[in-house]
Amino acid sequence: MKSPARNTMLGSSGIAVSTIAWGMWRFAGDDVAKARQLVESALDAGITLLDTADIYGPDNGEGFGAAEALLGRVFAEAPALRDRMVLASKGGIRIGVPYDSGAVYLPQAIDASLTRLGCERIDLYQIHRPDLLAHPQEVARSLDDARAAGKIRSIGVSNFTPAQTDALARFLSVPIVSHQPEFSPLTTTPLWDGILDQAMQHGMSVLAWSPLGGGRLAKPEGDTASAVAALLDQKAEEAGVDRAAAAYSWIMAHPAGIIPIVGTQNPSRIASIPDAYTPKWTRAEWYDVLQASLGEKLP
Repeated sequence: MKSPARNTMLGSSGIAVSTIAWGMWRFAGDDVAKARQLVESALDAGITLLDTADIYGPDNGEGFGAAEALLGRVFAEAPALRDRMVLASKGGIRIGVPYDSGAVYLPQAIDASLTRLGCERIDLYQIHRPDLLAHPQEVARSLDDARAAGKIRSIGVSNFTPAQTDALARFLSVPIVSHQPEFSPLTTTPLWDGILDQAMQHGMSVLAWSPLGGGRLAKPEGDTASAVAALLDQKAEEAGVDRAAAAYSWIMAHPAGIIPIVGTQNPSRIASIPDAYTPKWTRAEWYDVLQASLGEKLP
């Protein structure tokens, strides 16, 4: 199988993005110079798609919106950086609720994200998790209004089922351009639940969160993780890269053109992210990893 291109289109949006994204779940602290270095490291590595969310903050012991606010301080110091990236953010989670994509809250959430970021528009706005108490027509109206007002350029979903995605798409005036599921060599559910099939059918991009299995590939425990890590290490050694690069390359080998969201907050590791373009997988090798993950042979 051939290696992926370094750039692609974000679904049907007409927006060009890198085929690897940098995620800001752990983007934290008060050191703007350090934060700026991380952003510049990603851009210098050829990563143009940067992914954040309004809920990023509390997991780091900070307040709601902290990651967006820190990025906003970076933009205030270096405004030109904003024009070098495709900025993705997410909303619809409220602490203690837990989900709210209703007609009152969602427009407020979009405006609050823009205020924290200090910019006029978010390139990709995704509903972070489906709100089971919001009719998809209600959600669609808020998103369409925000797009018409120039506050967002394109619309995506995160952690949605294919049916939930279809329901929302039915009421939107523009196509949904992205899915954002969890996907890694250890979490392969999107291969079977219809998400990747739907994405390929409709030309949607797929952004994979936790591409290293939530750290389980870095420090494998148990037979399954150890078996997968061993196979990734074989490919990594062959290609002269590390296990993480091999894992990202395995993800990108799928024909859906999956974009792994890399969350490292280490500048040197960010600089090495393009190593993921080096490994080349055969079909047999790719399926070997999948079968090790499943713990059984495919029929």
